[in-house]
Amino acid sequence: MADAAVKTDATEAMIASLDLPQGTWDAPARADALSRLRSMGLPQRRDEYWKYTRPDTLTQTEAPKAAVLVTDEAPLFDGVDRLRIVFVDGVFDPEASDDLSLEGITIERLAAADSDLHWAKNLYGVLESRGQNPVQRPLATLNTAFATDGVLIHVTGKPSKPVNLFYRHNSDSSDAILHHCIKLDAGAEITLLENGPAAARFNKVMEVEIADGASFHHIRAQGRDHERRAATHIFTRLGEESQFRSFTMTVNGQLTRNDCVIELTGDNAIANVGGACVGDGDFHHDDTIFITHDAVNCQSRQVFKKVLRNGATGVFQGKILVKAGAQKTDGYQISQSLLLDGDSQFLAKPELEIYADDVACSHGSTSGAIDEDAMFYLRSRGVPEAEATNLLTLAFLAEAVDEIEDETLREDMTARLAAWLTRHGS
Repeated sequence: MADAAVKTDATEAMIASLDLPQGTWDAPARADALSRLRSMGLPQRRDEYWKYTRPDTLTQTEAPKAAVLVTDEAPLFDGVDRLRIVFVDGVFDPEASDDLSLEGITIERLAAADSDLHWAKNLYGVLESRGQNPVQRPLATLNTAFATDGVLIHVTGKPSKPVNLFYRHNSDSSDAILHHCIKLDAGAEITLLENGPAAARFNKVMEVEIADGASFHHIRAQGRDHERRAATHIFTRLGEESQFRSFTMTVNGQLTRNDCVIELTGDNAIANVGGACVGDGDFHHDDTIFITHDAVNCQSRQVFKKVLRNGATGVFQGKILVKAGAQKTDGYQISQSLLLDGDSQFLAKPELEIYADDVACSHGSTSGAIDEDAMFYLRSRGVPEAEATNLLTLAFLAEAVDEIEDETLREDMTARLAAWLTRHGS
């Protein structure tokens, strides 16, 4: 009873500290989310899917302090021709953003959409609500109720360039609650890029509906801000012969929790989700993935690599659920960590739950140090220890980075990881 009271008090305090946006078409979804949030309560350390990650700073009423980062490093994706959409401390910045007009796509602000017949009415909060079963994700429900901005993207064709969501962090105690809805029509295709520190504390939900034959490519970079605390959620549903591919690179950050909930509901669909992270010191990074196979002949891949040093912590919780009738499922899951000292730790919870008999599913998780034989080989050929460590670290991360299909973006990610390793030394 005491734990329930603590959860209720924390939830009501958070609700009281936020203003419920007065929408039109999204009002029913927000009201439903608020009711669900009160029922489930904010996450506590005793909750099964939070036992490895303390949710405290994500659920306190005031955003913790995080210094604004000033750097002369060129922004990621600068060499890519893209449509750039800028948010500053969780608010759309039209002056810094590009013209939102692009063939094959319509883009609107969540805060500015006011039609009661808006297409997003059938998506906003829908996949998030579905993703609460069997595992509750209350921070996503909080987001659906209180999100103040975001983008609504309807992809009707194949836009000629990617869309880049760029986040800026100008206040040392800002909260940002963003909610993005993305709908891909049959046969449509889009690449979505995300980067930049959004706020001192960031809560983001992305709902992606992928129709038959459509393809969604997502590449995200989280980093540079050492004190950032972020909880992100992706909820997606795939139609027949559709594709979902998502990759996240994370460097720095005090606390990062990335949830991804994927439903393969159309036959012959493919879902790949991967990530590479490097953390140093007071760094806690948690990837929590739940993939449901609910159709025939679908494929899914989870590939996650974490490099940890100076007491950093990495967490991976990944599950593949194969429902009855989802025959010929091919599910692959691998999570590995490279510990560069004896103080860091990697906590893994891989799971398979299978109710079909014609499947090929596998999972594996390993944790270890730099290969001594490989290190000796490089050192014996005159490679300095720090450089040898970086080379072996990049080789370790390569399997995850290779999940990025676009060669230019893949090389950019590798270069950023190499630069981080060089700056931080061995």
